[in-house]
Amino acid sequence: MATTSVADTSSRGMTREEKKVIFASSLGTVFEWYDFYLYGSLAAFIGAAFFSEYPEATRNIFALLAFAAGFLVRPFGALVFGRIGDLVGRKYTFLVTIMIMGLSTFLVGVLPGSASWGIAAPIILIGLRMLQGLALGGEYGGAATYVAEHAPDNKRGYYTSWIQTTATLGLFLSLIVILVIQNWLGKDAFAAWGWRIPFILSFVLLGISVWIRLSLSESPTFQRMKEEGKGSKAPLSEAFGQWKNAKIALLALFGLTAGQAVVWYSGQFYALFFLQNVLKVDGQAVNIMIAIALLLGTGFFVFFGWLSDKIGRKPIIMAGLALAILTYFPLFKALTWAANPALAAAQQDVRATVTAAPGDCKFQFNPTGTAKFTTSCDIATSFLTRNSVPYDVVATAAPGTAATVKIGQETVESYDAAAAGADAKTKEAAFAKAVNIALQDGGYPLVRDPVKVADSKLDALVTANPKLALDTAAIRAGEKTMVPVDQAIKDKLITAEEAAGATEVAVYTVPGAGAFKMVADPAAVSWTKVIAILFVLVIYVTMVYGPIAAILVEMFPTRIRYTGMSLPYHIGNGWFGGLLPATVFAMSAFKGDIYYGLWYPIVIAAMTLIIGLIFVRDTKDTDLHEVK
Repeated sequence: MATTSVADTSSRGMTREEKKVIFASSLGTVFEWYDFYLYGSLAAFIGAAFFSEYPEATRNIFALLAFAAGFLVRPFGALVFGRIGDLVGRKYTFLVTIMIMGLSTFLVGVLPGSASWGIAAPIILIGLRMLQGLALGGEYGGAATYVAEHAPDNKRGYYTSWIQTTATLGLFLSLIVILVIQNWLGKDAFAAWGWRIPFILSFVLLGISVWIRLSLSESPTFQRMKEEGKGSKAPLSEAFGQWKNAKIALLALFGLTAGQAVVWYSGQFYALFFLQNVLKVDGQAVNIMIAIALLLGTGFFVFFGWLSDKIGRKPIIMAGLALAILTYFPLFKALTWAANPALAAAQQDVRATVTAAPGDCKFQFNPTGTAKFTTSCDIATSFLTRNSVPYDVVATAAPGTAATVKIGQETVESYDAAAAGADAKTKEAAFAKAVNIALQDGGYPLVRDPVKVADSKLDALVTANPKLALDTAAIRAGEKTMVPVDQAIKDKLITAEEAAGATEVAVYTVPGAGAFKMVADPAAVSWTKVIAILFVLVIYVTMVYGPIAAILVEMFPTRIRYTGMSLPYHIGNGWFGGLLPATVFAMSAFKGDIYYGLWYPIVIAAMTLIIGLIFVRDTKDTDLHEVK
């Protein structure tokens, strides 16, 4: 397809070849995002398979490192594959990236767990996750550049907006596959081995993508540049070593992608995290609600891409940032009332007070999981934050004394984990139980799981839980299960010393006497309101993300376009966006307010709005087919 024909017939309809280009590029990118998101969606199952053999601290470090690795290496993938794309070509580069992504994901599905391979299993997993991040770092820039260089000048926003749907469609596809397989197998089988199936399916998706992409031709703009001998011999140094180009990259990062990233991650990923981990809504219900909102909103990526061809890219992106800045606080507060009204009411009525020694409370920013927060204040504030309890910190305690948590009329003393030594687990359990009882008395929606208890420990359980008014005789007169001694020891129902030569142990299931957990009552969740709020958040995502590919490719000259646009995009999304969950948690723990962390996306979005309005020019109608 000649280059001139693309530019000269910009008012015509989409040709068969252009439809094929968009379909092939978008489909492959959907599959790449599908692969990338599986880890986040299935992190709990992956953690059980690869990290459960290790102490909790080690397990948490591995789990968070594996999650963060995929985001943190994305800019390096942009550098590596962006350079190759500007030197060798767009088509062959994103063929390589999709093969790396697909094979890495497939290998996660068949990789033996730590029970079989020991510490090698989590190390290999982290390596595969890093390969995923590197591949994604090269994929997006290649797909966006390839489609943009095929598009007519006055329809480039519309054409590239199809690429913008891929991240949402990839997330949507991953959620649907997980839900279908989970319902098909049942929760127990899915947790044991079924979670591997979505990863293994990626091999089929990989085959389809490679087959389609092999039939594509190279970008006409890139071909013409090579024929005219105008290609860059050193794309990295030219893109970032020369101020005229480096300045464009900085404007793209701080005036566009940083703000776009935090709005995107807030609207899709943090909303999911907030519902599931902060508001304690059932995970399966959250996935369904998110999937519905994404299904309703995905078409707006294309709408705003089309609209950007009419009124410009910049006005739409800036409007999306402004709306997010102005409405995030009321929207997330409305989400709390819609999803867990009992929690919202309790937060209004009951606020905890943490009294600690000066300097005992740290800022708990921990993106890789390697930092340890062990002071009595940090333990108290972290516990309250995880349970969505608002609190104030009063630094008036005497130096060296343990922090206390006051809830209503109850005061509970915290502990220093480092000083507790071997007693840390016992003190942790006692602290958690005391605080949870106080929260439950204060109206927080806490429930207790049933607990299995051996006959020899039943009296101690009843004595330790006077508020439950348990009847020992009634429990013993009810149903019991005879468990082989070996199994009882393995399940930690008794110790080997307590077995005393017995062959079986009588075990009772006592409802409401086990571990506490905060819940959202399924009957109280307003699905209509939650989905409506999620839909609004997705609309903001489509506004900032729909036109972003078009404006980024139009900012850079052809010779360094792949390299130039990829790095600011992936720094913005991989770092500013990828660090959002850890930053929001640290800010919320610091302030004792589940909404306080929203200042992170709001401030970043405000920075981008100001820089974008002042320094970024609109690029609508830029002629990409003039090789320069």
